[in-house]
Amino acid sequence: MKAAAIGDNCIDEYTRLGRKYPTGNVVDTGVNLQKLGIPTSIISTTGSDENGRWMIETLKAEGLDLSHLKVGDGPTAITYMDMDGLDRVHGDYVEGVLENIVFDEEDVAFAARHDLVHSALWGKAENVLPAIKARGPLVSFDYADRLDHELVERTLPFVDYGFFSYHKQRDAFIEHYLRDKVARGMKVAVATFGDKGSLAFDGERFYDGAVFPAKVVNTVGAGDSFIAGFLYGVLNKMPVEQCLEKGARVAAEVVGVFEPWVMEKKEETK
Repeated sequence: MKAAAIGDNCIDEYTRLGRKYPTGNVVDTGVNLQKLGIPTSIISTTGSDENGRWMIETLKAEGLDLSHLKVGDGPTAITYMDMDGLDRVHGDYVEGVLENIVFDEEDVAFAARHDLVHSALWGKAENVLPAIKARGPLVSFDYADRLDHELVERTLPFVDYGFFSYHKQRDAFIEHYLRDKVARGMKVAVATFGDKGSLAFDGERFYDGAVFPAKVVNTVGAGDSFIAGFLYGVLNKMPVEQCLEKGARVAAEVVGVFEPWVMEKKEETK
């Protein structure tokens, strides 16, 4: 039982706070899966600069398979961040080597040897999802809060587990939205509502996800860690309600630290 995460990696830098950390949607999900005991591979391209070396060192220390983490000639992608209370604020984004990222046939073949392959909206892996899915693994995808993004329709036939962030709570709109995605191909569609819980639909019924108490330090990584917990449940053949619970428990732990996953030995970045 193993997973692959294919897509983006970057550095989040809080210039005003003098802090930064390695991240990226598939990196955060992949690291949290690895921490839950699911052997996980990262398929991506990082930069040839100091940040790229830091990315590799960090992920290697977390025990991930980096055999398909390539190094491009140029800077690692970076997002400039700030804080508004306990919520992170995204500023300028410098794409770096991700501007020209390419997933080749070897990447596709390698990904397909895993039980589950996860990607995300900004991972630029949507063009290889059909070839990956055709070889048999489960596929999951994080659409963030872009419910009307054109990639929802493009990827729908190749995604088993779709995750959507909804800035309200359970209502008629999101119920219809999740029903539609499952009716047209997904096994399970999941909406997360931040501190208002979550909702999943599996084609037969809706499941409401609980919220667990958390001392919030930074909301970064909440969605990715929830997805990791949910996918851990999927890979362990847990029922949907237990997948939601596992996701919520992992997210509650992650929002209690500044970084997007709980590090065993936390070190301040100067």
